[in-house]
Amino acid sequence: MAGLEINLVVPDLWQQEAVRALQAGRDVVVHAPTGAGKTYIFELLYPSLKGQSVFTVPTRALANDKLAEWRARGWDVGIATGDIALNLDAKVVVATLETQRSRFLRREGPRLLVVDEYQLIADPVRGVHYELSLALAPPGTQLLLLSGSVNNPQDVVEWLRRIGRDAVLVRHDQRPVPQHEVDLRNLPEVGFLQIREFWPRMIAKALHAGLAPVLVFAPRRNATEEMAQAIASSVPVRDPLPLSPQQEALAGKRLTKLLRSRVAHHHSGLSYAVRAGLIEPLAKAGQLNVVVATMGLAAGINFSMRSVLITDTRYLSGNFERQVEPDEMLQMFGRAGRRGLDDTGFVLFTPDQPRLSFARPRQLKRATQVDWPSLISVMANAADRAAPRFVAGDAVPGPPAPSSAIPAAEPAPAGDNVPGYRAAVEVSRSLFSAQRVPLGVEHSLSTGAKPCGLWVDAERARFVRRPIVEILNSREEWEPQGEKVQSSLGETLLRENERWISALRLPNTLDRFKLGNLCRLPEKKIYGRELPLATAVAEQPDLQLVKPLRKTLQLKSLPEAELRARVTELMPQWSGGGAASEFVRRGNLLTVRIDFSQVAIEAWRDSLGKFLVAPPERAALPLVCRGCSELEHDQTAEIVASPAYAWRRLGLVEPDGTPTRRGVVFGFFQGGEGLAIAAALEDETYPVDDLVFD
Repeated sequence: MAGLEINLVVPDLWQQEAVRALQAGRDVVVHAPTGAGKTYIFELLYPSLKGQSVFTVPTRALANDKLAEWRARGWDVGIATGDIALNLDAKVVVATLETQRSRFLRREGPRLLVVDEYQLIADPVRGVHYELSLALAPPGTQLLLLSGSVNNPQDVVEWLRRIGRDAVLVRHDQRPVPQHEVDLRNLPEVGFLQIREFWPRMIAKALHAGLAPVLVFAPRRNATEEMAQAIASSVPVRDPLPLSPQQEALAGKRLTKLLRSRVAHHHSGLSYAVRAGLIEPLAKAGQLNVVVATMGLAAGINFSMRSVLITDTRYLSGNFERQVEPDEMLQMFGRAGRRGLDDTGFVLFTPDQPRLSFARPRQLKRATQVDWPSLISVMANAADRAAPRFVAGDAVPGPPAPSSAIPAAEPAPAGDNVPGYRAAVEVSRSLFSAQRVPLGVEHSLSTGAKPCGLWVDAERARFVRRPIVEILNSREEWEPQGEKVQSSLGETLLRENERWISALRLPNTLDRFKLGNLCRLPEKKIYGRELPLATAVAEQPDLQLVKPLRKTLQLKSLPEAELRARVTELMPQWSGGGAASEFVRRGNLLTVRIDFSQVAIEAWRDSLGKFLVAPPERAALPLVCRGCSELEHDQTAEIVASPAYAWRRLGLVEPDGTPTRRGVVFGFFQGGEGLAIAAALEDETYPVDDLVFD
């Protein structure tokens, strides 16, 4: 029996408590320090898992690590990140949470959803996706939330209970290994070493003081490599680390040289095989004196060392530089102290660098943003469940109205069937916040359908305060101003002495026409104008034209018949649209009477078909608002910007909250790029091939 080694790991009581709660069908929020074994809870469950489990991690690099780790154990595991999707029907899928978004929007989900580092709910960029995914998780999906960096985990439990989930908190505050701070300045210098660079000198002091192994966090990949190289070059090692040919081949020349000095760098630029197959096993076995890791991968380090040092307060995350948050420091410092190996873990610091007192859990509160694409998708799914919009064989609806215009008035809906808006409000009320997140339709939903057909509170308020113009019609009644159209003077009416009169029955109507003199046209009983044309001279067959007509026609005389024909032809041109009505002989003088009935003029057409010139106007309430039970409220309500009003302005939703085609496309994406893509698709001149590459 002496040669028989038994490697038996007994779960801690708090881990057993979490497993029992999950097996009882409850949601579990786990709060435990870094390195205490939170992930082990899920690993204990694996043999008894029923249905699919999705294990979400903050980054793609961590997802790849977990995939390889669990595959090596023989697990049935797949992966879903933004750039890869493999074996999605596996028993366990490792994923970034955003990849599960569309699934939750359809109210579908796995049997168990594990959210590692759920404190990302408070992240200003990704928090809305975490929060909404948890709020939308269907009842058939159990939740396991893991973190050691949250100050108010009980609030998360209360939130889950508030939205109808059976949640319990499993809390374990005791660290596996107690920690102690060490000021590197107070450590004795290593007299036999002449090290100029600051950090290599500080690390040499820590190693000489017996604080190895040391985990050092640096802000960027190149900083980890440079610092590791500087330490290896400055601090001699008495017993170089022997490596097998296979290990040397895996590491490559540069890393092999570092490892022989018992130093390594650790970042996401290294392959999983190098990180998990070489560096991490050596670190766990105590074979490395120093590991320099990036801060951005701190959440993915699954090994601890005796001492931890954070060398900066800022680090590079993607293309952006970020401040190290207190909860991130807590996570990094949490790697100080190896369970079963160290009696104490040491947090190393210098005056200008973070120390243990800087690290603290994050007080979770929701981000201020509202996840527009997800809410639009929720509305689309709700509308489709109520009444599918697109059925095979149906005509495809046209593009929505331009985003700059909101209809002035719209037909009232048959009822208050607005499933899209109601679903969005329901989801917004399920978010992690004691204070509700207003969407801008809450009051309208509480009062029901109104004749205007509008459901956005600000839209109703703006509509009622945008008065319509009314005109006094030909029946002496006020009505909405119609369209201005082309009419003729003979058809139009003018206002005179408080009554409507035919325009040509008023003499001043023709004041703008200077041709001839005012006259009456007896047959039509309207006013016209009379123009002298020519005189008859004794013994001359032709008529002698009056002086103005001579200049116009460049003639002195014309036979009467020809003169009448010429005047009839040219009169519309001379008079601005008038017509020769009749020719009159007064002694020797020939005149023509001009009828202006066909002269074109712009006029307002009323509901009775009459054409009115300059009708009296007044500003009035829209017709659909008169008698509305919400009139007083909408006239006095404060007009504030809201998501729903913005959706309407952008053409993302119809008045009843049903997403337009533009809105549906927008909802497929997780940011504003969806709007740009929708606009490009609506532009028929934009080649689809170009869109794919743009």
